[in-house]
Amino acid sequence: MRCIINPTGKYNPKCIIVSTEEYSRKVVDIIMQFSEAWKYYERDKQLEGYSRSTLKGYKLQYGLLADYYPEDLKLGDFDRNLLKEYLVKQVHLKPNSIAYRIKFIRSFFRWAVDEGYINKNPAVSIKEPKTGIRVPKFLTEEDIEYLRDACYDERSRAIFEFLYNTGCRIGEVVTINILDIDWGRKALVVMGKGNKEREVYFTTKCSIHLKRYIESRKDDCPALFATVRRPYRRISIDQMRYILKKVAKKSGIEANVYPHRLRHSFATHLLDNGAPMEVIQQMLGHSKMETTQIYAQLSGEHRRRMYKKYFH
Repeated sequence: MRCIINPTGKYNPKCIIVSTEEYSRKVVDIIMQFSEAWKYYERDKQLEGYSRSTLKGYKLQYGLLADYYPEDLKLGDFDRNLLKEYLVKQVHLKPNSIAYRIKFIRSFFRWAVDEGYINKNPAVSIKEPKTGIRVPKFLTEEDIEYLRDACYDERSRAIFEFLYNTGCRIGEVVTINILDIDWGRKALVVMGKGNKEREVYFTTKCSIHLKRYIESRKDDCPALFATVRRPYRRISIDQMRYILKKVAKKSGIEANVYPHRLRHSFATHLLDNGAPMEVIQQMLGHSKMETTQIYAQLSGEHRRRMYKKYFH
């Protein structure tokens, strides 16, 4: 006979406990608060190597879910209907936004089951909406040249060239140190998503602008890109975004310019110039080829070339 534990989580003498482990699991299910479980979840995901941006996004999702309910629920209070009630209030959002909310919820409760905090996953049957394929936006080669001309000092030009030449994520760039660079090979190893290392490369032109920027500095900060005022420190993601926005405004181009759009442009221009998809995948650090293949849809010049080559 299985034990039925009363809502207070206290021992009921009328119940027969099958095992200490099962009893403990049921008590945790009833007693552990959502807020307490989040702290353990966040710690475990940090140990698994989740990026800071992913954890920041999940923390936001946790806050939205927690704030929806009038009180800090216990893990045992969550069921499929309660979660669907929260999600149905999000239908005004884009499918991608709803999918991200569901992705967090499924990840959290799958973890809770794996850790033994709950016996049944209330999110297991909740499916993400169809989002379609979101085609990345990129800059034309003409846009790139206008942006180059709009760089206003050695640092802004070095940042622009490095982002575009390497295709690195902005979160990867801000962690790079000067000593990480192999100047002879014009290469370096960056730490990508999931703590996966990959080698990236840059051109002679980029190398010249990086060296000019480094030689112009008067600080002893080890970071490749540093602040210009004391106390000198590693440049932040927000500061780098601001520099790029300033360059974009000065360039006068209509396109919305942001760091990840330079990454999309890097991949698209590689494809247009005939680079194999496998090489682009490695340079971008994608774990799945499906992610890289999205770029094939936006590379019109590449498609036109293939048509002329194979259709006679």
